Amino acid sequence: MRMYTQNKFIVTSTLLFISAIYINANLAAADTLFQNVRIFDGHSSELSSPSNVLVKGNRVDTISTGPIDTGNATIVEGSSMTLMPGLIDAHWHTILVRPTAQQAILGDFGFINILAGAEAEATLMRGFTTVRDMGGPSFGLKLAIDAGVVPGPRIYPSGAMLTTTGGHGDFRFPTELPREPGHLTRSEVINGSMIVDSPDEVRMRVREQLMLGASQIKLTAGGGVASPHSPLDVSTFTEEELRAATEAAENWGTYVAVHAYTPRAIQRAIRAGVKVIEHAHLMDEETAKMISENDIWLSTQPFVGEAEDWVGLSPDSQDKLRLVLGGTNRVYELVKKYNIKTAFGTDILFDASAATQQGAWLARMTRWFTPSEALEMVTGRNGELLEMSGRRNPYPGRLGVVEEGAFADLLLVSGDPIADLGLMTDARTNFKVIMKDGFIYKNTLLD
Repeated sequence: MRMYTQNKFIVTSTLLFISAIYINANLAAADTLFQNVRIFDGHSSELSSPSNVLVKGNRVDTISTGPIDTGNATIVEGSSMTLMPGLIDAHWHTILVRPTAQQAILGDFGFINILAGAEAEATLMRGFTTVRDMGGPSFGLKLAIDAGVVPGPRIYPSGAMLTTTGGHGDFRFPTELPREPGHLTRSEVINGSMIVDSPDEVRMRVREQLMLGASQIKLTAGGGVASPHSPLDVSTFTEEELRAATEAAENWGTYVAVHAYTPRAIQRAIRAGVKVIEHAHLMDEETAKMISENDIWLSTQPFVGEAEDWVGLSPDSQDKLRLVLGGTNRVYELVKKYNIKTAFGTDILFDASAATQQGAWLARMTRWFTPSEALEMVTGRNGELLEMSGRRNPYPGRLGVVEEGAFADLLLVSGDPIADLGLMTDARTNFKVIMKDGFIYKNTLLD
């Protein structure tokens, strides 16, 4: 019986792989020529002069100010428009955006996946052609998107986020304690989060996520806002446990990112070999200097507003959120002072209405950066962060740029986003063409 089960798994996996190849072959993109566009290439502070860009297959083939021999390419006239890379959200939760916290913890997992599929299409239609999933059971959704079953962004999956007993991501009820050794929580069964309390457990769970296809590993090194048992000041993992994770990830050629707000949690993670810090809203100047000197990436979010505006948070979580909101301005001041490598993300959870504001979160970055700096962060800079996955990169190639040989993930925008970053807030009106992997998912110029 065991051999039959194993063989059935192998056959099923093979069929899924063949199916993915077949569906993608039928979605093969026709060549496309964008004419008379001005280009934001993902790095420059100014748009190019009027240019022509030829896409062949799923790559940018030719960029020229002169005529391009198109053959049978579809021609998109982009006069007075800007061609730019697709947007990248470096901290997204593909499965956990739309359900409420109660649905995510207790709800039907099939329903949650269907919600995630609908949100994936909406995310793509907001111009976010790639997301870095920072915790959740996203492997199935990624497979469906890559196979062309549902439209959605490229997903760089972390798989289950790793936490400790009582840490951020431990959503158990007090009645579920004490835990029996070997007993899995519901979140572990669906691969949402894993509770690990020793270096050996850390190594095992990290290797499992890598085996499932994780492009990077996510640990929660300190307390969090949404979790019921984790005060912000708590440092959860020991340095030895964190080092077990970084060594296991490095053996697979990739890296560990940690959720951490406080100086203690951040500094401990850096000493253990962590390469990316998520959030850091409570860090001090000493910690910012340590991040810069060790060439660590900071993936942070422009959290603003009032705690009461955030849907579904308990009074305790709102108190914790107030502390985080109070640190947002300071975080970006330290980023600029110490020239920290910084990625843009949103980390929207359990709030379908907030997800619709993904582009508006980008636009609010002008509080601290020029529009071109913010655009670079959400395109070329985020693309550089994705490359840190090395051989575990599910999409080897250049993302976040418009250059010859790069993936053809492109937006044709009405107007100049360098002059007006507010264009990002209304994708429905301002994004005339949305292309991912050379395939046009939206083209209102044909309407």
